[in-house]
Amino acid sequence: MMKILFLSRWFPYPPNNGSKLRIYNLLRGLARYHQVTLLSFADQSGVDPEVPELRSLCHQIQVIPWRPFNPRSRQARLGILSLTPRSVVDTFSSGMAGRIVERLSSGDYDLVIASQWAMASYVSCFQGLPAIFDEVELGVPYEQFVLATSLWRRFRHGLTWAKHRAYLSRLLRHFRACTVVSEQEQRLLSRAVPGYRAIEIIPNCIDLAEYSDVRESPQANSLIFTGSFRYFANHDAMTWFLQEVYPLIQAQMPEVCLVITGDHADRPLPPADNVALTGFVGDVRPLIASAWASLVPIRVGGGTRLKILEAMALGTPVVATSKGAEGLEVQDGEHILIADTPEAFARAVLRLLADPGLRGRLADRASELVRDRYDWAAVMPAFLDLIERVVHA
Repeated sequence: MMKILFLSRWFPYPPNNGSKLRIYNLLRGLARYHQVTLLSFADQSGVDPEVPELRSLCHQIQVIPWRPFNPRSRQARLGILSLTPRSVVDTFSSGMAGRIVERLSSGDYDLVIASQWAMASYVSCFQGLPAIFDEVELGVPYEQFVLATSLWRRFRHGLTWAKHRAYLSRLLRHFRACTVVSEQEQRLLSRAVPGYRAIEIIPNCIDLAEYSDVRESPQANSLIFTGSFRYFANHDAMTWFLQEVYPLIQAQMPEVCLVITGDHADRPLPPADNVALTGFVGDVRPLIASAWASLVPIRVGGGTRLKILEAMALGTPVVATSKGAEGLEVQDGEHILIADTPEAFARAVLRLLADPGLRGRLADRASELVRDRYDWAAVMPAFLDLIERVVHA
């Protein structure tokens, strides 16, 4: 049994977004064989470190308040001159750094797992212990650079991309291994830091057993989108869909209805009929299972979409953009429908709503794919093997 210090940007309970789901399931897998201490930021109010679902997994839990990135703060403005990305400079917490040093000094730990960029930035506090950087994600700064539409934006985002690459290169010298969620992210990281080879693909997954007992009757002509608008890619997706795609669908099928779940963060959306905004929902599984189709019209961002895997596990067919389906081993027409223009996306949705046989075929094949490749029960052994190799290297 190892003693592991797990550092999390997100307090992983309740696991109500993709990052929290990943972290919570990693903790569950690690706790079966090792003693885990969790140091986490409190990303929301009312965080309870003694919540039973986490206390049963972790030997100790400590929580530090999280201060979101403020690009107008004095520290962020000074960060323009730093070799470290401004978001890292502005959100770095001396309180978290002190807790890490205090924790490692008080116990004989074998390994540190730092989840995402925000926690990898504390590597100077690790006292030379073996460490893993979990879920390196470069898609957002890279896309901002390559998709820039003006010389000024390309110059500005080019500097940001160069700063991220240089900073990551310095960080990875102190990590014996890192993980990414897909082959696309692995290729991007290999190009960004050419000399670093210890990159392991540990995809985002779900615990399939948690979806097997959800039984809902799908409602005719119903669509659903799940995701908080605090993540810019979700708000962009729904703005595009309601403005460009939904009118085309409604012109052919006026009775269609759409449910949008998640924290809407008071962000505006284009006006549309038959749209229900639920706000945050504690358990979205019944809502997903009761829809005829789940929409993932994502156009920007990185990583992989757990909302697709959740829909697949619940037997709800998915219509997604290529970006939305990025990183998942899905085939258009076999597991999901993929479309990128407003006209093509509308046609795909209408086709799905009109063809019960297609909905059934997609649901069956998607369920098989999740079981074989995206269930934590199948993937966790690879992560456990990775930490054994890292510690005993």
